[in-house]
Amino acid sequence: MSLEQPIGFRVTGKIRGIKGFCSAGHKVGDSMALSMHETGGLCGAFYHDIYPYIVMLQMGGGFPAEWGDADVLEFECMDRFNAAKIELKRVRDSGWRISGVRFE
Repeated sequence: MSLEQPIGFRVTGKIRGIKGFCSAGHKVGDSMALSMHETGGLCGAFYHDIYPYIVMLQMGGGFPAEWGDADVLEFECMDRFNAAKIELKRVRDSGWRISGVRFE
């Protein structure tokens, strides 16, 4: 699915580590574009778990500044024996919109 006018900020995912063997075939260093509409080829179970955080980053939300970088989050998949670790990053480039509001 491709939107003519993107909503919110771009969110990228990068696989930072894997304990054991990822059954979905993800490898350390894999990068993908993620959004509330795009899975980027990420494992469905992993995407399901991190979906609320993807939407939060995309739509401009965040955690308190005391918790660290508001634009970067890290998660592990639910497979405790073969856990893949992903870094989600909000990309604050110009031209992205949230419900018609332009961010420069």
